[in-house]
Amino acid sequence: MPRPVDIWLAAGVRTPFAKVDGPLQAFDAIELSVPVARHMAGLLSGGKPDFAVWGSVVPSLQWSNIAREVLMDSGIDATVPAFSTVMACSTSMVGAIEAAGMLDGDSYNLALVGGVDSLSRVQIGLGQRLSDWLRRLQQARSLGQKLDHAMSVQLRDIRLYIPAIANRTTGLSMGEHTEITAKEWQINRAEQDEIALASHQRSVAAWDRGFFDDLVIPMGDVRRDTIPRRDTSLEKLARLPPTFDRTSGKGSLTAGNSSPLTDGAAAAWVATSKGLSRLPADTPRVRLVDWEIASVDFRVEGLLMAPAFAIPRLLARGDLSYADIALWEIHEAFAAQLAFHLKALQSQEFLRQRAKVTREFGPFPKERVNPNGGSTAIGHPFGATGARIISQAVKELAAMKSGSRAVVSICADGGLGSVLLLEASS
Repeated sequence: MPRPVDIWLAAGVRTPFAKVDGPLQAFDAIELSVPVARHMAGLLSGGKPDFAVWGSVVPSLQWSNIAREVLMDSGIDATVPAFSTVMACSTSMVGAIEAAGMLDGDSYNLALVGGVDSLSRVQIGLGQRLSDWLRRLQQARSLGQKLDHAMSVQLRDIRLYIPAIANRTTGLSMGEHTEITAKEWQINRAEQDEIALASHQRSVAAWDRGFFDDLVIPMGDVRRDTIPRRDTSLEKLARLPPTFDRTSGKGSLTAGNSSPLTDGAAAAWVATSKGLSRLPADTPRVRLVDWEIASVDFRVEGLLMAPAFAIPRLLARGDLSYADIALWEIHEAFAAQLAFHLKALQSQEFLRQRAKVTREFGPFPKERVNPNGGSTAIGHPFGATGARIISQAVKELAAMKSGSRAVVSICADGGLGSVLLLEASS
């Protein structure tokens, strides 16, 4: 099938983001998503996209294809195909990459892409042994068989399954893995707290000047992100105890310099030029130039290090230096993770020996990173972060002069990462 030359990303909307068990705790993943999808569809001439991609990282036994459920509950035309995708924290960014590959300039010109997670509404399940026991009990035909099987349950079988924010292979949480990598890269506590403080200050300033006004829609009584702290300071951050390494005396990750467990939903548009014509004329849009998905062996490299491999490969392919990128939107799962990404990108040894890229990219412009705040301050609903960061980058980049470029980067559990190269175009 011939591919269109032009693929665009256009800014969408999201709910406010709020900490787990906070003001959005009453809404499950579908309930968070529906107002976002409904608002997006309401902007369209014709009222419907050509297809939709939606993702949620935290599993639920209540649905298997959340994308379809969201569209049905939103009242969007039931003939619109919808499928779900998941790649941990990169979920809705990968959804955008998938959608870009499906647009053909003919039947498919406009895709609604989004994601969500409600960490306040995590479903607790039964352990596998107890699930197997209950299923066999239901299958028993006679009263005698049921009684015999009922007596066979053992105490060790009676376990609940509570989804953990941890890697299955290692059993370690994202924070525990990041502590390990921070020590390997010698990222100190002060550097992390400075990144976290800047993230809060920039997100508060962005809200104050109205940057988020057309990117965030109300959810219930919540009208803006509740996580950014206007009153935080280096002194307050320094007083917080380590969260993930409390025993070695060397723990540096705290609740203040780590992204919190968060509730929220977000969406963005992926379109051809023909698809863009169905959006309001003032919708910020930029061209998708290239993308890269990287995977590392996290038994050797840091669990969240993949973007440090993907970014130089992407830039080398386009013969670009760091200075050629006007805007860097880098997901802050942890301030330490942002710090060791930047340190790796500035290490010739890392670039040559580990990333296998021999090109030199010049000094890194740290002042261009996350000008409107990052996940440490804004929050991180796993499935929603990709669409959030895309819309945020698209709006910022679209206001720059034609030809300006942005790199958008997200790390993900499993040693994965995704990166986009975007370009402003009049």
